[in-house]
Amino acid sequence: MDEIQPLQVRPGVAGGVTVSARSRVTFLLCIIYALMYLDRVNLSAAARAIKLEFGLSNAQLGVAFTGFSWAYLLTVLFGGWAARRYGARIVLMGCAVLLGVSTMAMSLAAGAVSLFLIRMLVGAGEGPAFPAATQAMRHWYPAEKFGYIQGITHSASRLGAALAPPLVAWLIVATNWRLSFVVCGAVVLAWSAAWWLQFRDDPECAPGQHKTYAGATPRVPRPMGPTPLWALTKRMLPVTMVMFAYGWTYWIFVSWLPLYFMNSYHVNLKSSALLSSIPLLTGMVGNTVGGMLSDHLLRRTKNSRAARCSVVAGSLIGCALALTPLAFKPSLEAAVACLACAMFFLELTIAPMYAVPMDMTREFAGLGSAYIIIGVALAGITSPIVFGWLIDLTGNWNIPFAAAITILVLGAAAVLLVRPDRPFVAPAI
Repeated sequence: MDEIQPLQVRPGVAGGVTVSARSRVTFLLCIIYALMYLDRVNLSAAARAIKLEFGLSNAQLGVAFTGFSWAYLLTVLFGGWAARRYGARIVLMGCAVLLGVSTMAMSLAAGAVSLFLIRMLVGAGEGPAFPAATQAMRHWYPAEKFGYIQGITHSASRLGAALAPPLVAWLIVATNWRLSFVVCGAVVLAWSAAWWLQFRDDPECAPGQHKTYAGATPRVPRPMGPTPLWALTKRMLPVTMVMFAYGWTYWIFVSWLPLYFMNSYHVNLKSSALLSSIPLLTGMVGNTVGGMLSDHLLRRTKNSRAARCSVVAGSLIGCALALTPLAFKPSLEAAVACLACAMFFLELTIAPMYAVPMDMTREFAGLGSAYIIIGVALAGITSPIVFGWLIDLTGNWNIPFAAAITILVLGAAAVLLVRPDRPFVAPAI
């Protein structure tokens, strides 16, 4: 049987893409990143209503949160492999369809078990999406824009996360929590159609590009070699360690902030939703700043390790310092300020880290980015459960932040092992 041919694009195409074509791709990627994070955070925004309806403890709710991360973890490597073989166009469209349908299915949850299982479907929809998007970026953008495009798209994701609490709270008050998931899922399905119509894996085949390639096929008849999974795993393991440290604190923000404000400071649903949005908005700024700062350092130093790793290490330490006052239960205003600063520093990490596999390799950039997501997903499996368990055990909503601070410092130390300056070359068979 003939081997399935990989999807290849013409080398050097990224630098010749028209501004309008690349702008459309940037816009579409920003929209889906925002929608994915909105669909990720909407459960935490609706958590109080769901918890009361199903009679869940904090630990049980934490387990429900992890359903997303289990499927997320199990599907990321597939996303990187599939994007390399079949292209980001079809992979991202499939992800969006599954994400939209499963988000709408959240409205059918009847208890803890169904909540967990449907969240797994949501995670399965999102898991392959980021490696596929990274593969698309690697072909559509020049090297000096890697940090920028990762920063701007992840900023959009944080905007989606920031909009989720007040949007879902408004929908809950106006209707009920179930309808909020139907609305969010329907919007994702609409995006999938726009992506299919506007995006092409080969930039020169995109709508609005050079007419010579208007009907061209992006496939080149060259067999795809075996995937060097073990070699890539060894290279990316330090990145996974760093992103686990990032993810531990990230999942606290995404999963528990509304309930943290309601229980620690006794604010109502609307107020907790608005307060939860503030740190997520500062995170949006952090994503953009992190990408631009990292690219600036790359242009100045011509050293990808200095450009990526210095920003990441500093951001994790800055986040740890900003979280420290929360262990002593400050005033509401001080807590919001600390969380906002912490999220800003935390999100400086994202663009430089996603640029690492893009710096290392063109062919395996999407698959390499899967190891970033594995670290975040592993944290997503453990962090919400530990947070909920500590709260049930102690009744203190501030203690879990002390654990987060320790893990952030360890993550900053692991940055020393990350080497984007060493190109990854698949070992000879």
